[in-house]
Amino acid sequence: MNTYVILRRGGWRTAADLEAAAERSTIEGDKVPEDIRWIRSYVLAEPRGTVGTVCIYQASSPEAIRTHAGKADLAVDEIIAVADTVIVRPDPEPARV
Repeated sequence: MNTYVILRRGGWRTAADLEAAAERSTIEGDKVPEDIRWIRSYVLAEPRGTVGTVCIYQASSPEAIRTHAGKADLAVDEIIAVADTVIVRPDPEPARV
């Protein structure tokens, strides 16, 4: 599997909408763990008050990501293959919502 960044800009109106989407994503991803794995997401505060995400996935292909997104009813604005990972510091503690 390769690592990908998935950009989802303004995909949800509220944090509750995002939470429901995360549940759908987990359910669909668990059906094909050999094809796609959700690693983490960073939630974006979009300028219009909506919520977006930058998601890190491992997947067999960009097509597997698009298939997963379609089944989970998730937006996909852009899929970018990760060439390498440089860890300078561990991820910070989650921000309080």
